[in-house]
Amino acid sequence: MSEPEKTGEGRVHLAIQDGIAAILFDRPQARNAMTWAMYTELGAICERIRADQSIRVTTFRGAGGEAFVAGTDIEQFRNFSSGEDGIAYERIVDERIGQIEALPMPTLAIVDGWAIGGGLAIAAACDFRIATPASRFGIPIARTLGNCLSMANIARVVAAFGVGRAKRILLLAEVLAADELLAAGFVTEVVEAAVLDATADALCKKLASNAPITMGVSKEAIRRLTQAGLPDGEDLIRACYGSSDFKIGVHAFLEKQRPLWSGN
Repeated sequence: MSEPEKTGEGRVHLAIQDGIAAILFDRPQARNAMTWAMYTELGAICERIRADQSIRVTTFRGAGGEAFVAGTDIEQFRNFSSGEDGIAYERIVDERIGQIEALPMPTLAIVDGWAIGGGLAIAAACDFRIATPASRFGIPIARTLGNCLSMANIARVVAAFGVGRAKRILLLAEVLAADELLAAGFVTEVVEAAVLDATADALCKKLASNAPITMGVSKEAIRRLTQAGLPDGEDLIRACYGSSDFKIGVHAFLEKQRPLWSGN
C-alpha cells in the first residue's frame, strides 16, 4: 500500500488501453475530494498523456459511484492565514484545470453522482460530459465556504453555462440536475448507471475514429477564444480568502454547522 492510501490522501490512477486513457479519482470515502497529493498526481498524468501521440481519447471518472469529484478537501483550508494562501491555491487549481483543457485529444467526464466545486471545474474543462439521472453539478461556495473562483475558472463556468446559470451556481449556490444541463447542452447524454460504461465506450470509439489533428486544433482554437483577454483577478481572490467570512465558512463546514456570515 502506498503512502497516500495509508493516510487517506487518495490517488489519481491512469490506465491506457487501445488508445483510450482512463483517469480515475480514487478517494471514495471522501466523495473523491481532491487533496494536494491528488492534484500533484493529476498534473503528472496530464503531462504524460499530453506527450503520448498514441492516445486518442481521455476519460475522467470518480471511484465509488457516489461522486465524480466533490471539490477540494476542505480540511486543507484550515491552515490558510491570508489572502495570499488563496492566491497560491487558485494558481494550482488553474494550472491543473488548464492542463486538462489543453490536452490535445478529446476528453470525456463520466459523471455518476456529485460534481461539485473543483469537480465541476474538472468536468467543465472536458470536451464532453455524460451523466446519470442522479448526478448533480454545482459550486455552492456562497453558502458553504465563502471563498471564490479564479478569473479563469469563472470564465469557464460562464462559457459552459451562460451568464444566467453561472449566477445561479455562484450567487444562489444552486446545485443543478443532470436533466437541466442536458437541455442546456452542458451534458451530452444522461443515462442510467447500468449503461454508463457502454455509453462512454461508444462515445470514445466515435471520437477515436475521427481525425486527431483536426480535433486537436479545433479544441485549441475554442480554448484560446474562451480564455482570450482575461483580466487579472488576484485582488478578488485576496479579498475573499483573506476575509473573516472565509475563516468562518471553513470552521463551520468542518464542524458541520451553518456559517453565520459577518460581511468582513
